[in-house]
Amino acid sequence: MPTMRAARMHAYQQPLTLEEIPIPDIGPTEVLVKVGGAGMCRTDFQLIDGYFGTDMPLPATPGHEIAGTVDRIGADVPAAARLSEGDPVVVFGPLGDGSCRQCHRGNEQICNQGHWIGFGPHGGYQEYVPVAYQQLIKVSGSLSPLSLAPLTDAGLTPYRGLKKLQAAGALGPGTTLAVMGIGGLGAYGVQYAKLLGGGATVVALARNPEKLALATENGADHTVSIGNKTDDEVRDALEEATGRREFDAVIECAGAEESIRLAFSLLATEGAVASVGLVGNRVDISLFPLVSREYTLFGSFWGNYNDLTEVVALAEAGKIKDSVTPVNFEDVNDHIDALGRGDFVGRAVIVYD
Repeated sequence: MPTMRAARMHAYQQPLTLEEIPIPDIGPTEVLVKVGGAGMCRTDFQLIDGYFGTDMPLPATPGHEIAGTVDRIGADVPAAARLSEGDPVVVFGPLGDGSCRQCHRGNEQICNQGHWIGFGPHGGYQEYVPVAYQQLIKVSGSLSPLSLAPLTDAGLTPYRGLKKLQAAGALGPGTTLAVMGIGGLGAYGVQYAKLLGGGATVVALARNPEKLALATENGADHTVSIGNKTDDEVRDALEEATGRREFDAVIECAGAEESIRLAFSLLATEGAVASVGLVGNRVDISLFPLVSREYTLFGSFWGNYNDLTEVVALAEAGKIKDSVTPVNFEDVNDHIDALGRGDFVGRAVIVYD
């Protein structure tokens, strides 16, 4: 029986086990994808650490950011899917139940009965993954799996958050937009801020100088270091850079309690925050300003299939760029630990060849 390499969870809060296991079978409406690149998300560290609970059946294989090629196609995959062996594809991670209101609106990522690649038996931390054909987006092949894999979450999640700010009317000429947290998500978020901001001044905030330098490379108009600064000191730095002491909108990509609190402390009247990060567990903000200044907080989770097609199209048109670090399969556990510490600038991507 043919085998493949896999990095699997056999217990929570323990290193992944690197092993050889059989290549999985596929169902009649599934496609077997040969993984060319698997993005390493901080969510993978949190999954292993038990952040999402500890009731997932084990062993399990993490990895929800996947790009690769079609290896085999199930007998009942319709011709209308236009898939052939060898096609380059990216994997849309969520799969909904198809019957709830969210699924009918195209938002399978927030289906209460849905499931996600990389949060169960199969994920991108193995060389072959069975995927429902509806989860595949065929791509042109102009970009490598190394570049494509992070688009399926790191590149997708801030895009949806910024679309929410755009639809709320929080962006446009004369407005100031903050991108908070320049990690895997924020590095893309800065670029979308320029693309979707409608002329807004884009300011990147982070603690790490390397990450602020990346934000500048990706188009930020200004950067502000928030390390060891009080709120007033951040306001002073913001005023020096932009002439203003407040933001009209914030895309918050870290998800740490302190980062979200800072976002609201810097928010202008009728300002809006889209929160897409998941480092912490709580939001702690003052109620009176929320009401009296008519703030808006958007929760924004992942993105839907159509959002991902838009992101891929932007990447293939050269409108967005990546900052990726290839990771050899044998080094997965070392890099999981680095994810937990927030060491990466950009995105780490597992490669098998």
